[in-house]
Amino acid sequence: MAEWMRNPVKLAILLAVVLTVCTPVFASRRVTDELGRSLVVPDEPHRIICLSPSLTETVYELGLGDAVAGVTEYTSFPPEARTKPSVGGLVNPSMETIVSLQPDLVLALRQINGENVVQQLEHLAIPVFIVDPQGLDGVLASIQHVGDATNRSSEAQALVKRLKEKRDVVTATVNRLPRPKALVVIWYEPVITAGNKAFITDVISAAGGESVTSDISQAWPQISMEEVSRRSPDFLLLIKGLHGGITLELLKGQQGWDHVEAVRHEHVIYVDERMELPSPLVFDALEELARELHPSAFARSELAR
Repeated sequence: MAEWMRNPVKLAILLAVVLTVCTPVFASRRVTDELGRSLVVPDEPHRIICLSPSLTETVYELGLGDAVAGVTEYTSFPPEARTKPSVGGLVNPSMETIVSLQPDLVLALRQINGENVVQQLEHLAIPVFIVDPQGLDGVLASIQHVGDATNRSSEAQALVKRLKEKRDVVTATVNRLPRPKALVVIWYEPVITAGNKAFITDVISAAGGESVTSDISQAWPQISMEEVSRRSPDFLLLIKGLHGGITLELLKGQQGWDHVEAVRHEHVIYVDERMELPSPLVFDALEELARELHPSAFARSELAR
């Protein structure tokens, strides 16, 4: 339990702040989030706090950028969101800062926002809508659910339709082509990669590739260097900026990695952090990855237009 919840004096002060700063809102719509939790939300949220960069990007895409009252660290998209007040880290946001921003709705991501954070917000009578996207279809469903929670259902439907069409164009272009085997390198020592439950695995498949670790049930499994060599990926996917950025040059200097065929032949594809955001931006990353894996197919497709 958070320190302020164990301290009666601090808790009383914080609750007093809640009563003082929170402006009246009309909370009359009942919605159900992706964990099956029923909650009452405002008819028109005006002060939304997004507890993950992906939710911030989604809310902006729904036309609610002006309603965003706060974001977390590592928020990069869209660029204007960087000017919003930060409530701190994704895992441990500041309750005091959240309360001071007078939110009428908080959006959370189950994968990174801990249960204790949700409990603290509920204790302060702040509605928290949680999404838990699994795969690209899960991202699309979450976009629709966020639209429903923010009373932007029609905008969400239009956005989901556009993103589905973008995905369909990509999958049609790479359909029936050989599927290169790829390994996502989240970290190199120990080796952490993407398993079956990571939506990046679904992105690779939709882009016309095959994750060599798609048979592993965990989302972010740890595997040995021997297992990397045994699975023999054709390409390594390296996420720029993640943990300071893993490069081909770095891997060449690491024991074990220097024997991996994809490293020796410099078969590396760099992708940016959009690849790890369960938001509309991942569909742009999907198209770019497909172009990297199958450049000639997209060249033919564009010539045929």
